[in-house]
Amino acid sequence: MSDYEALLLGLVQGLTEFLPVSSSGHLVVYSTLLGVDTGGGLLFEVAVHVATLFAIMIYYRDKIGRLIKGVFTREQASTRYVGKLAVATLPTIVAVIASSQFLEEVLSNPAVAAGGLIVTGAVLWTTRTTLPAAKNNEPTWKAALYIGVAQAFAILPGISRSGSTVAVAMAMGVAPAAAAQFSFLMGIIAISSAAILMIPDLGAASPEALTSIALGSLSALVSGIVAIWLFVFVLRRESFHQFAYYTVTLGLAFGLYVWLA
Repeated sequence: MSDYEALLLGLVQGLTEFLPVSSSGHLVVYSTLLGVDTGGGLLFEVAVHVATLFAIMIYYRDKIGRLIKGVFTREQASTRYVGKLAVATLPTIVAVIASSQFLEEVLSNPAVAAGGLIVTGAVLWTTRTTLPAAKNNEPTWKAALYIGVAQAFAILPGISRSGSTVAVAMAMGVAPAAAAQFSFLMGIIAISSAAILMIPDLGAASPEALTSIALGSLSALVSGIVAIWLFVFVLRRESFHQFAYYTVTLGLAFGLYVWLA
């Protein structure tokens, strides 16, 4: 992978991480069209995801600070919220540990990514009907578990993590802004856990792969900070379902390309 290609893939990751269009699916699409190896497969994928965590931490720094302070002071609301984040994270941790070899095989599979993008569109379309009743400020314990299951499925390329978790949260009665906040804060735990599992692989990576990972991560960080502001704008318009047109169209077009190639 050239430096330009690493920067481009990082840019794609950063811009698509916070919008409900599947960053992993876009990585597969662009890497396939460019005809490049992402320099380590799952390792590159996790690295650029970690870079976008900093954008989340910057945007939600006040909330994160209150949660940390609340946990240490045993404040009930903060402790409960963090507990729900932990419950929501468990399905993803179990899924990653139980199927790491399977993930390596499907993560860059173009056909899986195409199908996942179409599924994402179907999930996003459901928010048209769930939005009116979505008014709660945080999920229940049961809702947190369901949101976590949605995040676990979003490991597959093409399935949007933000799109699926926010859609499920709204279906469980959580207001859009609160659903997005819970989704992003939950992502910090899940992606950090995945990154820890990848640490041993860093030592085995080639210098060229490490360079690609570093450039891709830098690009993802910068573009991710920009993208989160765009996400807030879209959130205020309450138009998640409109992204279904894009993901379904991209999934069908990419699927056709893969079939004809």
